[in-house]
Amino acid sequence: ISLFSFLVFLRYQIYYGYPLETYLEYPIIIAQDVLLIYCIMHFSGKAKRALFYAVIFWGGWYMLTLQKWIIDLAMNLCTFISAASKLVQLQHLWQAKDSGQVSALTWGMSAYTCATRIITTVMTTNDLAVLIRFIIMLILNIWVTATVLHYRKTKKTD
Repeated sequence: ISLFSFLVFLRYQIYYGYPLETYLEYPIIIAQDVLLIYCIMHFSGKAKRALFYAVIFWGGWYMLTLQKWIIDLAMNLCTFISAASKLVQLQHLWQAKDSGQVSALTWGMSAYTCATRIITTVMTTNDLAVLIRFIIMLILNIWVTATVLHYRKTKKTD
């Protein structure tokens, strides 16, 4: 799902002709994910399936921009999916009442990244869909970070 969100976001930025600097990290992240998926398929003996997935990828990549409403809908669905995954993480934390191995630093860095992306989006494109996405993700990342900190077990010292 993460790879799908990256692909949609990258295609959205390219479709609207936004400056390369606003989305440059996405092609690198996508390339890493694709390489990882290929390695997993290769070493598990399923490399022939990789061709099938590559065809699906390129077809989806093309279809995203057949109509403006398709890319806009895909962008909004990715925001919904990303938010849902964070809400699932929150639900798990609330039920377990233990942050376990969840890193507050990682979630905090995600919140910081969203905050900086809000600023850069306002300064470069001022795209409402992108701003809404990063504002929602910022709120949820802060919420997860606070929840992780709340449920963190402190070590007892005698």
